Amino acid sequence: MSFSSLLGLPAGLQVLSFALVNNVLLIQIASTASESACPGCQCRTSRIHSHYTRKAADLACGGHQVQLILHVRKFFCTNRECPRKIFVERLTAFLQPWARLTTRLGEQIEAIGLASCGRLGARLGSRLRIETSRTSILRRVMKLPTSETDKVQHLGVDDFSFRRGRTFGTVLVDLQRHQILDLLPDRQKDAAAAWMKTHPEITHVSRDRGSEYASAASAGAPQAIQVADRFHVAKNLSEAVQQLLARVLLEMKTASPGAEAATEARGDRLLPLEEWRPAQEEGVKQTIATRRAERQERYQQVLALCEQGLTSQEIALRLGMKARTVREWLHKGVAPDTRPRRKYRSEFDPYAPYVLKRWQEGERSGRQLWREVRFQGYSGSERMVYRFLETLKTTEIVTSAGTARLPHYTSTAAVWLFMRRPERLDEIQREDLAAFRLAHPSLKTTYQLVQGFLQMMRQRQGERLDAWLSKVQESGLPELQSFAQGVEQDKAAVQAGLTLAINNGQVEGQVTKIKLIKRMMYGRATFPLLRQRVLHAL
Repeated sequence: MSFSSLLGLPAGLQVLSFALVNNVLLIQIASTASESACPGCQCRTSRIHSHYTRKAADLACGGHQVQLILHVRKFFCTNRECPRKIFVERLTAFLQPWARLTTRLGEQIEAIGLASCGRLGARLGSRLRIETSRTSILRRVMKLPTSETDKVQHLGVDDFSFRRGRTFGTVLVDLQRHQILDLLPDRQKDAAAAWMKTHPEITHVSRDRGSEYASAASAGAPQAIQVADRFHVAKNLSEAVQQLLARVLLEMKTASPGAEAATEARGDRLLPLEEWRPAQEEGVKQTIATRRAERQERYQQVLALCEQGLTSQEIALRLGMKARTVREWLHKGVAPDTRPRRKYRSEFDPYAPYVLKRWQEGERSGRQLWREVRFQGYSGSERMVYRFLETLKTTEIVTSAGTARLPHYTSTAAVWLFMRRPERLDEIQREDLAAFRLAHPSLKTTYQLVQGFLQMMRQRQGERLDAWLSKVQESGLPELQSFAQGVEQDKAAVQAGLTLAINNGQVEGQVTKIKLIKRMMYGRATFPLLRQRVLHAL
């Protein structure tokens, strides 16, 4: 096998000599073709005018940079009608005219740029013995041609953020081929509608519940069936259920003020066994108190600015907050972070009933209790047992049968009892759900309606939607009726989403991919570069 074959040189090029100079492999190459074609008239000729040399970088070899020194020729054009009299020998498949590096090295630099980014690609290139700069990498990425979009039938539309909560773009995905078709610089109706108009073959448009994309699909693809994404529909339902639970739980807590007053008069603090938590350390208590005081002060500032007539956006800019946070605080009407945090699972939880029983029997030795539960399989530390026992000194822990567990639920935690599949609930969650359904008449109806809708969604029985909407109107539950009104306004798309297999799951995955590419470029890429990276992603 010749040395030219080892280097992968095309036919017509021959290695003359090579030498290693300053860790750079210099390879002398000559063209052996007997004739060449004029680039103007394509007339082939063998009349040589002169010789010259040109240098080009090539792929690294054996851990060394490679510099090719090509000995090529100039030819006379024998076609008298051709305006070119002299032309340079072309090696287009291997080396473009005026290029300073070979085509295959340029393709490798493009692959590095698409797989990483400018600065990272330059650092990776130096490890691979490829001398290039971040600007060269980005310039090559930007020069990549964008192929025309093929025909698409099932189109997925969603937004992604350039800056979270501030500026957004639009991603268009072919749901059948799982491929990003294009990115748009905003999420306005006009841009999306204009893109859809260029594709009259679209038959289905999957989207979220936003009005912008609904209007864009109606204007740009009136022939297509709009499909509301099932995840977003279920999310809207969960939000309505959470509002309902927040109202009902508040009614239940205020329904028996006499019992709460009697409890406070006794100085007792009742806590169900399921909410038994370890005592907080003094440092943690101090930190929580400080943060709550800071939030309380910030909340008072928000109220003061709101009374002055400022909008949520203006308040957010002045206080360095997000407008969504300001709106949520004003909507709730209370200082944030006033509710206790949700209890997280602990290794101690399975042994809590036994420890509580032994405590009530009079055992006060933490080490003895730790030894007993350790013998039963507890693998936690002795200190953790002491922290749980510390809570018993100030709080009365009672079993579920001795107290109502519902008031200790927040609406955020309780909504999942209503939304999850019944078979996926554990024993305690089933008991809590049964207690909810018995605690208030509207909650039993709510659970039946919610599970009916979720079953219709999972089994894709969209034909039952009308009957379900009628039941909601008869229920007298304002939160679910508000959800039903939203469904009525977008009924055709929601019914299609509950019937067809099409959904926006693939689009959400592509949005995650865009987020990854953005983070690889430190979020500093402008839209044209981001679009190139996404459309040519490996």
